[in-house]
Amino acid sequence: MVAAWAPWVPDPARSANTTVGDLGLLLDAPVHALPGNVPAEHVYHVAVRTAPEDPLLTDGQWAEAAATMMNAAGIAPHGDPWGCRWVAVRHADDHIHIVATKARQDGIQPNLRQDIVRMQRLARQLETRWNLRPLTSGDRTAKRWPTTGETRKASRRHLPESARDQLERTVRTAAASAAGEDDFFARLRSSGVRVTQRVGAQDNAFTGYAVALPGDRDRGDRAVWFAGSSLAYDLSLPRVRERWQVPIPAPEIPPDLLWQTLELNLDVVSGRLGADGPRQGAGDVAALGDLLVVVAENAPSLTGPALRASAAEFERAARAPGHRDLDGEARLLLRSSVRILVSAAESSGRNDTVAFLGFLLALATAVKAAQLWHEEQGYRLQAEAAARTGRPLREAVELVTGASSVGAGTRPRTSGAGPSPLAEVVARAVPAHASAVLVDPAWPVLRERLSALGRHGVSPVSVLAAVAARRELRSAESVAQVLVWRLDGWAAAHSVPLDAEPAAAPQAGAAPAHPPRAIPGSTVGAGHSPGRGADGPTRSR
Repeated sequence: MVAAWAPWVPDPARSANTTVGDLGLLLDAPVHALPGNVPAEHVYHVAVRTAPEDPLLTDGQWAEAAATMMNAAGIAPHGDPWGCRWVAVRHADDHIHIVATKARQDGIQPNLRQDIVRMQRLARQLETRWNLRPLTSGDRTAKRWPTTGETRKASRRHLPESARDQLERTVRTAAASAAGEDDFFARLRSSGVRVTQRVGAQDNAFTGYAVALPGDRDRGDRAVWFAGSSLAYDLSLPRVRERWQVPIPAPEIPPDLLWQTLELNLDVVSGRLGADGPRQGAGDVAALGDLLVVVAENAPSLTGPALRASAAEFERAARAPGHRDLDGEARLLLRSSVRILVSAAESSGRNDTVAFLGFLLALATAVKAAQLWHEEQGYRLQAEAAARTGRPLREAVELVTGASSVGAGTRPRTSGAGPSPLAEVVARAVPAHASAVLVDPAWPVLRERLSALGRHGVSPVSVLAAVAARRELRSAESVAQVLVWRLDGWAAAHSVPLDAEPAAAPQAGAAPAHPPRAIPGSTVGAGHSPGRGADGPTRSR
């Protein structure tokens, strides 16, 4: 215990005659002295933590922090002997827990109005005074995180995420893709969620909506509904409607020009984002967030996970504090890009890998422009969110670069499936490690090994899957390096020169120089099966 409401309060950790139960009785005494019934929820709990890179605070500094926090919250004002009782316990080097009872010693209820705001304001002062990492107080733009009960409920039902998170993503996708209000609600219903709309008492117009997952019920067997504003403040019906203030038609773009058109739009957006003032800039980043959501849903499947992660990271950056205007040039271009993507979702132009790579690079530039705009406005939380978006975007670029780097004469052969991009080989053979492998510095070396397997008529998917299965890869510092080592051992055992030049192309109608060889007991495809002794290297990594 580093501090308490009075200097005489005993510390159970340092006193042989005092237990935690004794301390609890002392804390609760003013509660039991209240006239009438004791309130059911009378405990006030605050955790105060420093960042990992911050200097360690002394017990005296933590005691000062606790006392000033309780003063700021209204629990125990400085100089007031009748304030609430409280104690602060240091559980580790980097944090304390403060526990108080919400009953003053004179029987009056404490004034806790705006307690969190006041404590955050004090925390900013302590960060400056003690040279701690400066944070930014909440700006009311964060999404609503799932409660502990919602998280535990998802865990009990063996679901990967809470109902709140799933609904927030579904509603955001429908709002970003819709061309109008009717289209928005139609998309929600077609996505499989339950929808109810609130009607105004005077004009019978829709004033709000709520969504629920089928089968998600409370203990009373009632459906659990979430209003749009309870998922995120920009998903309330008025904020969703802002997207359709200016009708945006869907331009007719030839499928083979889809990604090039979107790339040109983003080039203009990067130069214009936020140029017309803060309100226009807030609308620009909101429209860019919508585009990221729609791109994640309509991009080539190989990049889907990375782009969905990008959209999730940018979600906070898309909400700038204050008002926003959604009719600027950059916003109109972004909304037009969304309409193009939605209308062309089934077109063959989606599979133009080289053009898609150019679009991704332009998208990364636009996200960087959004980050710089947030920094200029002093929106620290949004700037950090935009910066985090860059990592999964770079992963998507790496994936597309690997898929487009297979040139003539280097395409691996697969059994009956035609040529396969090398990045797809990795995704099929080691799906759990594909993202890490394709951004690993050793990926170019591994790519050459896989190309050589294809040149010699061996299925790289089969061989890579087999050598990867020999031993776990989770503990490897570089999965790509380990796979290179294992492939080298396999090639040495099977006399397959992985560094040899490709053989001359056979004449038309001639048999391939290296016909595919079967893997005994393999269900992956044609090729060799790595093993031990005569069938492969005698040691593994």
